Amino acid sequence: MNLSLYKQMLKTNLKGIMSYAAGSAFYILFILGIYPSIAENAKDIEKLITSMPEGFLNAFGFENGLGSLEDFMSGEYYGLIFIVILSIFSVMLSTKLVARLVDQGSMAYILSTPTTRGKVAFTQAVVLMTGLLVIMAVTTAAGLAGYHFMLGDDYDFNVSRFLLLNLLGFLLFFAISGISFFISAMSNDEKKALGFSGGITFLFFSLDLIGKLSEETEWLRNVSIFSLFRPSDIVNGSADIAAASIILSAVGLAAFLLGILSFKKRDLPL
Repeated sequence: MNLSLYKQMLKTNLKGIMSYAAGSAFYILFILGIYPSIAENAKDIEKLITSMPEGFLNAFGFENGLGSLEDFMSGEYYGLIFIVILSIFSVMLSTKLVARLVDQGSMAYILSTPTTRGKVAFTQAVVLMTGLLVIMAVTTAAGLAGYHFMLGDDYDFNVSRFLLLNLLGFLLFFAISGISFFISAMSNDEKKALGFSGGITFLFFSLDLIGKLSEETEWLRNVSIFSLFRPSDIVNGSADIAAASIILSAVGLAAFLLGILSFKKRDLPL
């Protein structure tokens, strides 16, 4: 890894990374803040939820209802908003770290220094992973601190399952970031890389969402990486954490490795 390049790229992108982290933390604190009022009217809300179509509840992570704080968080935040925030981050930063530099000609300047393509690509991948780790660390810390200071012992909260939820969330976007990084490393055009990465991510998400709607479309989830992240199953203890972790880790590692190798071997525009 090129330490000087890592420091420079991290400094350049730190403001954006912290913006995503702050947004994620703010929203999870907001969810914790409104939960007491939701809990007070839980019976009425449960009746409303159970009257909705099963496919709708599955699609947006409310199949567990509002039985606990973790159920509420998994449906209100981790079922959709979390996915949107981290998907945008993964696609945008992976494109910015490689394809944009190639498109704008800045990559040629970086490669003119005493370093190798492999080190440059690996360094950019580490910057991307650092950003993802920062966001997930801030999100997790905000959730734990928010529960302690805003709710205290008034409500039960399974900390271990909350940590598992964030671990699987990290691994999901480790895989998504890897795929986006691979596309970025193969591209000379920033807009095409952004469109392709965003399109694949949206397709995966759409297939998972449609697959939740009914038994007839459930098979679509088998071709979506998002199906490995099931917040409601994680918080109720029925998720296969080990299998999902292994698959997501393997996909992410393979994609990053392919991205680095592809960048080393391909021709770059002058």
